[in-house]
Amino acid sequence: MKRTLESLEGRQLEGMRALVRTDFNVPLTDSAITDASRITASLPTIRWLREQGCRVVLMSHLGRPKGKVTPQFSLRPIASELELQLGIPVSFLERPGDPETVRATKTMKRGEVALLENTRFVDGEESNAKETAALFASLGDFYVNDAFGTAHRAHASTEGVAHLLKPAVAGFLLLRELQYLGTALEEPERPFVAVLGGAKISGKIDVIEALLPKVDRILIGGAMACTFFRALGLEVGESLVEEDRIDMAVDLMERAGEKIVLPVGGVVGWGGERGGGSGGPGEKKVQREGKGGGDEPVEVPRYEIPRDSAILDIDHLTREKFGAIIEHAKTVLWNGPMGVFERPPYDAGTIAIAEAVARATALGATTIVAGGDSAAAIAHAGLTDEVSHVSTGGGAALEFLKKGDLPAVAALDDV
Repeated sequence: MKRTLESLEGRQLEGMRALVRTDFNVPLTDSAITDASRITASLPTIRWLREQGCRVVLMSHLGRPKGKVTPQFSLRPIASELELQLGIPVSFLERPGDPETVRATKTMKRGEVALLENTRFVDGEESNAKETAALFASLGDFYVNDAFGTAHRAHASTEGVAHLLKPAVAGFLLLRELQYLGTALEEPERPFVAVLGGAKISGKIDVIEALLPKVDRILIGGAMACTFFRALGLEVGESLVEEDRIDMAVDLMERAGEKIVLPVGGVVGWGGERGGGSGGPGEKKVQREGKGGGDEPVEVPRYEIPRDSAILDIDHLTREKFGAIIEHAKTVLWNGPMGVFERPPYDAGTIAIAEAVARATALGATTIVAGGDSAAAIAHAGLTDEVSHVSTGGGAALEFLKKGDLPAVAALDDV
């Protein structure tokens, strides 16, 4: 168990500098934030610290500037969004490595909030250099990690600083992530069903291995299902297949038995598309005589996939089968879309899964949506608020599911 923010309650925090690692790695278009959900998710921690009279110093990365000051990755737009959401001025500290920045944090008033410029502009951040961690540590009197989305990376602002600045505790967002994912791994209410989709089995193999002894069913969709189809000797046409993972798929099915459930059919398209999950869409589907045209979905059983087509979604029979299994579950973990959900009508399978997960939630199940594509899919279906938890960290969630711990979390104080 890790020490949490609430463990500091009752201590004299007024006037202390709270150095908070947040995850403000949000999507931007022409400096405009297109999805502020990660900023919103950090507000409970920021507000609690302000209520204690702390001087709140926030830090985050944005994009991949590779240690160079790159204007397009500046956090200035995030400071403006924070001002809107908090309803107070937010200072912007342009030079995290400057001694003047340390002095600025010490002259902040109680309850004030400041945001550092992109941590990845600082040399030594991603290599977790000791001197860089010490630089960050000089900006606070205690450390709070509320950035689950970066907790799988041992960087100076996530892991290194936690060894130098004490106490080092988990914020409310990080704690919520650990509670949901930890419970799913260690004490799931059964039946426990995992739904895995997306493009590649290679990216999920460790997750499947970790979940196999814990779950009652693993429902496989997306392009990764095509590799399993090939392992069964089925024709998959021009669908995305990882040829070097076919033997692995055979081994998994032999060991898993009935735990692994594959689609019974798919929605196919033509015209050079390679589909079945995010990461594998191709070009516009062309019209086929007798096979549907335009955007009309064409469903076929999995043993009748045309050689010149590609699987772009799960069919209605699979949606019904997967949906029934999900609705009877007591714990559901969903990671990865069922098809090329970014392009209707091939979003139907993914939306059907989102609706089934929402129904399971209404029936009392604990439901967890983990991963960027899955979070986007549940939002696309308009059901974000109808599930128990949507994880803010895709890569971090997968790493936690594989290993049960994360470097930045391990570095925090134990209870």
